[in-house]
Amino acid sequence: MTFTQLEYIIAIDTYRHFANAAEHCFITQPTLSMQVQKLEEELEIKIFDRSKQPVIPTEAGTEIIEQARRILSEKKMMAEIVQIKKGTLTGELRIGIIPTLAPYLLPLFVQNFSKKYPQIKLIVNEIMTENVISRLREGRIDAGILVTPLQENGIKEHVLFYEELVAYVSKKNGVYKKNYLLAQDIDPNKLWLLEEGHCFRSQIVNLCELRKASREGSHFEYEAGSIETLRRMVELNDGITILPELATMDLNKRQLQLIRHFKNPAPMREVSLVVHRDFVKQRLMQVLIQEIINAVPEKIRNNKSLYVVPV
Repeated sequence: MTFTQLEYIIAIDTYRHFANAAEHCFITQPTLSMQVQKLEEELEIKIFDRSKQPVIPTEAGTEIIEQARRILSEKKMMAEIVQIKKGTLTGELRIGIIPTLAPYLLPLFVQNFSKKYPQIKLIVNEIMTENVISRLREGRIDAGILVTPLQENGIKEHVLFYEELVAYVSKKNGVYKKNYLLAQDIDPNKLWLLEEGHCFRSQIVNLCELRKASREGSHFEYEAGSIETLRRMVELNDGITILPELATMDLNKRQLQLIRHFKNPAPMREVSLVVHRDFVKQRLMQVLIQEIINAVPEKIRNNKSLYVVPV
């Protein structure tokens, strides 16, 4: 039995397909199959039911794969201990980040982080929240940067900051004349929203209490794929949308005139770095968390969690 063989059976369990698992492991499918067969022969037990498509583990195979994950996790922990003792920071961090954070947060810390820690390789994927969670559970990424609380079993959340939610209002809209808004001031038929699948969309639905109104469908006729699109729709048409605070940092003077704040307590979204409970790269995670916190504007660092809008 080798660590490599354990990695192979975990890959097959993750992808449920021999060819895809082989591609992920950068080997040929025959090589992967041969190594798995050798492991099965050594253990004298079948790990996978190859008659099913997609391929699935046998009952015994499920327990073996779970043990393999624990063994490899302990192996990584040993490497982490050695790094800490040597005082070195090297390795790889695979991160998933949601689309409503990526364009605003990544530019703030990635370049400085890479300069400060040149021996740490950051691999970043922009993906939806549900994919972040599934990839964490499968071990395909090390950490996620997204909006919490998630209330997901086995997922640990490390709060980074609280981001104020503000209204972005067309000059043609009635609430443009207001200095501060209440959620009920927003006409749902004038509200531009992100498409289904974005956690930010569900937060706006919760903030503006649109669950009942959403069934009428009139204000969901156009759904944008990005915050930038929402912003442009408001600027060029009558309407209103909600922006997270980081998305307002690069606005020009004319655009800033369209910002309206909600009355206190201001609604916030909680941004966290999340990991699986078996995560072992603790030291790398700690420096990443600190660099992100240091990189965000001071006003955002000082925001309080008085009114966190549920996801």
